[in-house]
Amino acid sequence: MIELRQAALEILAITDAQIKVGRVSQLFDEYQERRITLNPTVILSEQNLELPGRPSKPELIPPLQVPKRRMDSVEGRISLLHSLAHIEFNAINLALDAIWRFSGMPIQYYEDWLKVAKEESYHFTIVNEYIQSFGFTYGDFPAHNSLWEMVERTKDAVIARMALVPRTMEARGLDAVPMIRDRFKQIKEVGAVEILEIILRDEVGHVAIGNHWFNFLCTKDQLLPISAYRDLAKKYCAPKLRGPFNMEARRRAGFSEEELNLLGV
Repeated sequence: MIELRQAALEILAITDAQIKVGRVSQLFDEYQERRITLNPTVILSEQNLELPGRPSKPELIPPLQVPKRRMDSVEGRISLLHSLAHIEFNAINLALDAIWRFSGMPIQYYEDWLKVAKEESYHFTIVNEYIQSFGFTYGDFPAHNSLWEMVERTKDAVIARMALVPRTMEARGLDAVPMIRDRFKQIKEVGAVEILEIILRDEVGHVAIGNHWFNFLCTKDQLLPISAYRDLAKKYCAPKLRGPFNMEARRRAGFSEEELNLLGV
């Protein structure tokens, strides 16, 4: 039988976005049907694979070189949505990486990240289909690689990955998506608003998964979450968090009141 973590590694290496999305959905369904095994203890290797697998486009450029996305033209609005498609594509990859890379976690950990991979695949699909309805597609605009760069930095420690990818990099989406949604509301672009509301709803759950496993690992290692996070953020050069913050969404995603109070400092 196929093993879940090995399959996740193989899918991570796929370069074609549509094939990758289809394989993630298939993997999720087959695991639910118990046609796939799970071995949390096996140590897997990249085996000279080029990770992550990604298409030749979009061109990846430094964040400060990404053009401003204006709302006063169709191309500007689609460029903004394209940036979301890129984030969702990277999020598929980071979920797959979390599955294959880290051994010795509870079974629920791998099942949680498989669910995340499935939902991120859905997000990518609905955003890409929407921009395709305007004559564009994923890869038509340049993008930056900040999210995956943090995935790379934290590949040596699952606690660092949980601290600094879902509950730092992805949690920024909880703050940003409502503002983007409201910009599309102002121009009555209903299709984009509906997509953004789906993404926001699901991303709360994804950040909550990161929070759960970070706190699990802190308890296991007898660490205080706030000081552990501070130390990891410094060690791995995490970006400094800047507001405004979506406190209500962050609260639903499992951040403690003490953590939320520190955001205001």
